[in-house]
Amino acid sequence: MSEKLLAIVGPTAVGKTALGIKLAQAFKGEIISGDSQQVYRQLDVGTAKASPQEQAQVRHHLLDVRDVTQTYSAYDFVREAQTAVRDIVKRGKIPFIVGGTGLYIQSFLEGYHLGGSLNQTALLTYRKELESLSDAALFAKIAEQKLTVPQLNRRRAIRALELKRFGQKQLQNKPADYDVLLIGLNTDRAELYRRINQRVDDMLERGLLTEAQWLYDNYPHVQASRAIAYKEFFSYFAGEESLEQAVDKLKTNSRRFAKRQLTWFRNRMQVPFYDLSVPGTEAKINQIVTDFLES
Repeated sequence: MSEKLLAIVGPTAVGKTALGIKLAQAFKGEIISGDSQQVYRQLDVGTAKASPQEQAQVRHHLLDVRDVTQTYSAYDFVREAQTAVRDIVKRGKIPFIVGGTGLYIQSFLEGYHLGGSLNQTALLTYRKELESLSDAALFAKIAEQKLTVPQLNRRRAIRALELKRFGQKQLQNKPADYDVLLIGLNTDRAELYRRINQRVDDMLERGLLTEAQWLYDNYPHVQASRAIAYKEFFSYFAGEESLEQAVDKLKTNSRRFAKRQLTWFRNRMQVPFYDLSVPGTEAKINQIVTDFLES
């Protein structure tokens, strides 16, 4: 029998962390962070990591599991999330994956990720090339490669071509054996952008500049330094931009990132979305979770 698992996804600043904690408390769950940057120690404010107070309410996994000098990939996430799920289930709890890194969460749920020997850049470059093709051109490639793809659609075609290019040994393709409930959060675009802008202002008040300065002074070239909320300030620290320009850039990049997140979840994972600003939505989600866990 498949283990039940819930995933709460959506764009930045939409309220995933708060809802995840509420649901995990209500349904005896534990949270696995589905965020590619929250794995790093000492990067707390800019990654919107759950606060110590929030972490005290519900046990969290995959936070602070890497130093900033280390890399992290979808392959690492899938392996470590699987370990966390087994641990949570063994103790009679419900796993909740909460986060906005679509590649990681999709890879985990579909059992589709890079093996340790393949650079992610190679796959992502090829994927971008395939995604730029029309349906006709993409399906023509399937025919040229003499591939058999049941219920052919764009996503299945791209997946089949990637497997053909890189090989089964490097691209793991065993679907995870979980009974999954996906919950997507979204809201009106103007409200989402307002929340993003407010979050940036709040981060600055909580010490984001100090965190970014530490990264700039000590580890300016590591993978973690390329994350949104840090890289935007490097030109300011170098004396090339004003603080106001850096903050505006961060808000703009965060809004663009939210748009990309929504595109991923809509197009690749077919996530049902709910708007917590609509009265009764949280109660509706609670009932959906109840029905799912009791089914």
